[in-house]
Amino acid sequence: MTAVLQRVGRVTLSIVQEMGRMLIFLLSTFGWLTRPPFRLFQMVKQLHFIGFKSTFVIVLTAAFTGMVLGLQGYYTLRRYGSEAALGSAVALSIIRELGPVLAALMVTARAGSAMTAEIGIMRITEQIDALDTMAVNPLQYLIAPKIVASLIGVPLLVALFDVIGIYGGYIVGVDLLSINAGAYWNSVETAVEWKDVYGGIWKSISFGLIISWICCYKGYHTTMSAEGLGTATTEAVVLSSIMILVWDYFLTSVLL
Repeated sequence: MTAVLQRVGRVTLSIVQEMGRMLIFLLSTFGWLTRPPFRLFQMVKQLHFIGFKSTFVIVLTAAFTGMVLGLQGYYTLRRYGSEAALGSAVALSIIRELGPVLAALMVTARAGSAMTAEIGIMRITEQIDALDTMAVNPLQYLIAPKIVASLIGVPLLVALFDVIGIYGGYIVGVDLLSINAGAYWNSVETAVEWKDVYGGIWKSISFGLIISWICCYKGYHTTMSAEGLGTATTEAVVLSSIMILVWDYFLTSVLL
């Protein structure tokens, strides 16, 4: 019994210490973000990588998500004679939940894993140590631009996801299932309120911070081996995805 309690205690202390290191890592990055020189070119470069290069996968995911919602929603609402409410069902589902969550998960899979691998390789090949030698702070040069780019890029991708997803539901509902186009858009306009949009914006901003924070931290503190880099990348994607889902629940409970 004593051995079990000791093991549980060691695991608990390890988790608390890791959380403390992650918090210090984030606060230090924000601290360096406010100091000159400001790496504007690096921020634009990371915004292009995280935002623009994720556009295709976001558009593809959004289109088929909206089409599936339109198809499933139509046959569900038809049982109650409420096909005209399809637009509101699709729009609210995407704006409140599916848009921010699925877009964040796609960015984690595409850009987050790449960020972890990039920083991890720089750690293994001692490029980060070389930056320290040249009096260039790695948090300011490497991490801060990625966090800023995620805070800007993820909300823009979520907005694109929402628009494409709603239009995907329109294509299925109106063009394939012959719902009245005016009724579709009228139900969207009637049901969606500004608080729904604001909720999606807050979620997307927080998800962008979670993705860049966790993925950069895991890459920055990877062990000096190829196996360690693979483990760090896997842990970054898994932990980011879990935190996105958990944080989505808490934000939803607060914003409702």
